[in-house]
Amino acid sequence: MSADQRWLILSHGFNMDGRAASQTITDKIPYLLKAGIKPTVFSAITGIQDQRFLHRQFLAWGPSAFRFDFRHWFANQYGRGIAYKIMTGLISILLSPFIALEKLCLGYSSQWSWAMPAFLHGLQLIRSGHVDVVYSTGGAWSAHLAALWLKKATGVKWLAEIHDPMVIRSSPEDIGTTIPKNRDARFRQYLERQMINHADHVWWFTEGALHYAKQRNPLLNTAGYANGFLVLPGAEPPGGLARPKPHVYSSKLNLYHFGSLANDRSLSIILKALSALLKKYPEAKESIRIHAYGAALDSLSIEAIKKGGYEDVLIAHGRLEKDPQTGKSGRERVVQKMQDADVLILLHGNDEWCAEYIPSKFYEYLWTGRPIWGITHRNLQLDGMLQDRGAYLSQVGDDRGIGATLEKIWLDWKNQGLIEPKWHPMGVDQAVVRILTETK
Repeated sequence: MSADQRWLILSHGFNMDGRAASQTITDKIPYLLKAGIKPTVFSAITGIQDQRFLHRQFLAWGPSAFRFDFRHWFANQYGRGIAYKIMTGLISILLSPFIALEKLCLGYSSQWSWAMPAFLHGLQLIRSGHVDVVYSTGGAWSAHLAALWLKKATGVKWLAEIHDPMVIRSSPEDIGTTIPKNRDARFRQYLERQMINHADHVWWFTEGALHYAKQRNPLLNTAGYANGFLVLPGAEPPGGLARPKPHVYSSKLNLYHFGSLANDRSLSIILKALSALLKKYPEAKESIRIHAYGAALDSLSIEAIKKGGYEDVLIAHGRLEKDPQTGKSGRERVVQKMQDADVLILLHGNDEWCAEYIPSKFYEYLWTGRPIWGITHRNLQLDGMLQDRGAYLSQVGDDRGIGATLEKIWLDWKNQGLIEPKWHPMGVDQAVVRILTETK
């Protein structure tokens, strides 16, 4: 095996069940192994330790990151019962003054301090001659910070994978060069510049993210600076899904949403459209059910439920964890639920950064064979991928258009004529081929 096949992978959230930042890298591992890569992984203690190769897990050194990591480690070991609530509550109380001091002095996002143990252990490994390539992926930007330090200290080849934009813009006219007031945002802007200046290869997951990174960093793709390119991350068939199960109409129109919710990515916009639909089709209230998995409801959705009396319409199921009785992972349970849907809801959000972001759930949705209702914002790439495969499509802020789409879904369902999407999922194999081709 040639020396350039020994990769040190820095991934804070590696092997965290159901986490997008984990799946993006863990899905790649079988293809990297098949290509002859010999990985060593450094991560936090939040995931399950991988047994296929050397996987070392480190506690972060800062108090806020320690609290975050401890919660996930304890849940993995002992579940989320009474002991979990007591122990995590006690840890939070003990660490609260130190967390407050950390935020006051630095103001960075909680996982920043994981970079320190990752750097020190990585430095030892590189100097002992066991690493030729460092691959930082995130997710948490601490992985990129540790890789930057390793690059400066050793000159090791550095590959960087950016999941979400490092710099959050405020408007279409803003390219992200204004110095932010927020200290974490200011540091992320600095870190992006450092990645362009020192990494050998950097890739982004959307055309928009790559476009604006080039606007901020015109030296990208020039001699002496990073080679920047686009990688579509895709997703492995969740739960080993090879083909979707046939769709069966039932007495309910079931709309399913998976993933996080917030006031800028809220199911309240669908409940608003439902209110308009019920004025025209009052009987729809008994037939339409909206299921939310993966997160607590946002405050706008809760308010809309109370205002419209939709307690029986919008049902929050919470996060699906590993089932100790069946042994199925949270991810495997999620894909089963996805296939129960008549239509899968893809909420994009309403912030400017949506132009640079595609929800990772989109790639998993493609494996289910179910129609997707995408409610998107300023992202022609995502719109195009939805339209190419056959989907219901609305735009954030277009209340009339969202209402018209919900009415179409309702009528299609009543006539048993919901859109049958094209079977065109996107695996991870193509992403690995792209990375290995660009970085060879």
